[in-house]
Amino acid sequence: MEIAVKLGQFLLSLSLLIILHELGHFIPAKIFKTKVEKFYLFFDVKFSLYKKKIGETVYGIGWLPLGGYVKIAGMIDESMDKEQMAQPPKPWEFRSKPAWQRLIIMLGGVTVNFILAVLIYIGMAFVYGDTYIANKDLRDGVWVSNPVGEKLGFKNGDKIVNVDGKSYEDFADVSYNTIFSRTVTVERNGQMQEIQLPVDVINKMLDGKKVPLFMYRIPFVVGGLADDSVNKDILKKGDIITAINGQPVKYYDEVTALGPAMKNQKVAVTVLRDEKPQTVTVTYNKEGKMGVAPAIPTIPNLEKLGYYKVTEKSYSFFEAFPAGIQRSGEELNKYFTQLKAIFTPSTGAYKGVGGFYAIFDIFPDTWSWEAFWNITALLSIMLGVMNLLPIPALDGGHVMFLLFEWVSGRKPSDKFMEYAQMAGFFILIALVLFANGNDIFKAITGK
Repeated sequence: MEIAVKLGQFLLSLSLLIILHELGHFIPAKIFKTKVEKFYLFFDVKFSLYKKKIGETVYGIGWLPLGGYVKIAGMIDESMDKEQMAQPPKPWEFRSKPAWQRLIIMLGGVTVNFILAVLIYIGMAFVYGDTYIANKDLRDGVWVSNPVGEKLGFKNGDKIVNVDGKSYEDFADVSYNTIFSRTVTVERNGQMQEIQLPVDVINKMLDGKKVPLFMYRIPFVVGGLADDSVNKDILKKGDIITAINGQPVKYYDEVTALGPAMKNQKVAVTVLRDEKPQTVTVTYNKEGKMGVAPAIPTIPNLEKLGYYKVTEKSYSFFEAFPAGIQRSGEELNKYFTQLKAIFTPSTGAYKGVGGFYAIFDIFPDTWSWEAFWNITALLSIMLGVMNLLPIPALDGGHVMFLLFEWVSGRKPSDKFMEYAQMAGFFILIALVLFANGNDIFKAITGK
């Protein structure tokens, strides 16, 4: 059932993005009286799941969910229709239209992608507002949740002052931007310290645990116990550990830090159970562990327990517009930062590039409209940026040649465009194989 929910969200999001992107090409083509022969959701290699001709256009659904397309008459695209291109140009064909009209048609898809992202973020600001933990409210500092963070010099309790000299209000932004930074200033025991980060932070993280370098500190909440755990009848799911051997402990990292000194011992542990303190005797194993699977409390529960003050912002209808536009700009900037890291081999970020499974996997296994729209907006930005890359066979490649024609007054020959389209197609195939190959490698190796 969980897989079905993830798959449903994935296909709905993908279908929405493809249809709207292709409409971005379709509508201006129709406005400029250019014939559109096909409008397809997914690819119809050899056969279609559904197709119907309405007017001069065949509308259909293909069986291969790797994208979609509109086939515009008189345009050298992935169909490589050489027979049509060998005929004299017709007034209704793409190649007969002025360069400025062809440019608008080609930019229509990515324009819709960016507009869609802005509209989604505006809607989310109005409906959901913003909920986050402010960096200033981490009074006891951070929990270094990834061993890589410890090796880089971070310690539990560090207060992050700034990242590359910039302060952030939302702690999530602090955590995210750290992995792309070079210098992080922390307050440790009342003293300011600078931590210098290597260029391959992302590479180090990809080779280790897939968790952030650091998180807000959380209590030790019992999430579950193994069947062979000696403490399965002692501790209960939902217990919050508040003291060990009479020593108060507030955070998960404090509990785990005491473990090595408790190997093979029976220890008095105080837990908060059903909002009431209770002391039980827990047995530590030879590794200094209780055989417990911890749970990560939700932000509202952390606020209820008194750990953090949650910042909530709501927006009126008109306030949602600037908030949504600002969010769109921030997410676009983040994606450019990621692309820069991916195309810089020394960062090792290219190892984290994923294909269709990686996209599928970011959707939650329970239906959440907030998560769905958030992911869809982000994917819309990604689709828009990727399609603008100056690679033949992508919108950006066509735009590149159109701009050349507009500036120079010379139109590239059909033969050149055919070769360029083929080259771009092979580049795209290589990128798809690389991205999805990464997915397969991660699935096999567990990395």
